[in-house]
Amino acid sequence: MKEIILIAVSAILVENFVLTKFLGICPFLGVSKKSSTAIGMGGAVVFVMTLSSIVTWSVNEYLLKPYDLAYLQTIAFILVIAALVQFVETVLKKFMPALYKALGIYLPLITTNCAVLGAALLNMERNYTLVQATVFGFAAAVGFTLALILFSGVRERMETSDIPIAFQGLPITLIAAALVSVAFVGFSGLFGI
Repeated sequence: MKEIILIAVSAILVENFVLTKFLGICPFLGVSKKSSTAIGMGGAVVFVMTLSSIVTWSVNEYLLKPYDLAYLQTIAFILVIAALVQFVETVLKKFMPALYKALGIYLPLITTNCAVLGAALLNMERNYTLVQATVFGFAAAVGFTLALILFSGVRERMETSDIPIAFQGLPITLIAAALVSVAFVGFSGLFGI
């Protein structure tokens, strides 16, 4: 149980995909302008990353390894992720059209979100069990969502701030992202990881 908690805390804080591994930057910068869209994207990523961790682990264990097809890992994982994203996109379009519209192009981009693929590949690299892989995928997605929500708050606050013209727009966004990232780097070593 201690190992599972350590994996979860590590994935959320110490190995945060966006703020320490710099994976998934495109949706991080694109969807973090408003807290509502950040929460919606975070929910979609949690669903896709958790389910993809389970499915990719199963595909690897029961299909790729037994038939010596490990070299197809990346392709197989991308297909699984793409199918899950299509499912999420269809559900959001049908049941939450406002969120679907707000997420726009960033929703199908979850397919190419390197954070989702990174979680699946890290599960295999670390030889996690199904439970460990599921916890890692879920916790990594929670960390991704945490980064989105925190940064959306920072960006909403920056909209009301007096920012010099030279720094307005992308420059101040990247500076703020760097400062939030530095704060998360402070978690490394905190849990003996």
